[in-house]
Amino acid sequence: MFEIRFHGRGGQGTVTASRILALAAFEEGKYVISFPFFGTERRGAPVTAFTRIDDQPILLKTQIYNPNIVVVLDPWVLDNGDAASGISQDGMFIINTRKKPEDFDLERKTFTVDATSIAVSLELGTKANPIVNTAILGAFAKATGLVSLETVVHATMESSPNKKQENADAVRQAYISVRIG
Repeated sequence: MFEIRFHGRGGQGTVTASRILALAAFEEGKYVISFPFFGTERRGAPVTAFTRIDDQPILLKTQIYNPNIVVVLDPWVLDNGDAASGISQDGMFIINTRKKPEDFDLERKTFTVDATSIAVSLELGTKANPIVNTAILGAFAKATGLVSLETVVHATMESSPNKKQENADAVRQAYISVRIG
C-alpha cells in the first residue's frame, strides 16, 4: 500500500489534489481512499489531506502517520508544521518550490517543481493566491510512476469545475519540468 500525505495551505487545492489523485488511481483499477484533515478552516491555514492507493481493498481508515510520499504544496509548511514527521525510510518528498532538490536537507529522495509559476502563467487562481494542485499532480505522476500522466490529465479534466484545459496544461507542464534530487 502507498500512503500519501499532502500538506498545503487553505485555498491552494490541497484536498482537491488528494481527491484527483485518488480518482486517477481508481481509473487505473486500483483501490483508493482519500480524505482531508482540517484545523482552522480559513484561507491560508495549514491543510492536510491523505490518499491511500493499493492493489487490494483498503480497510484502514486512520490518518497517515508514516507516509511513503509527502507532497508539499507550500514550502512554508516544511518550516512551520510537521510535514516531514514520520516519513518512511525509503520515502520521498515532492515539493512546490523554485529551489533545487539538493537545497533541501530532508534525508529522503526529493523532487521539486515550480508549480506556483505554472499556476500563475495559466491564470489558475491569482498571482497572490495561485492554485497549484493540478501542477503538483503532474510532478507526482513523473516522480512516482504510481499513476500515468494521461490518467492524471483525464481525472483533472473530469474534476475541474472550470479552466479544464488550463488545469490539464498545468499537469503536463509540471510533469516535464519536475527536478529530481
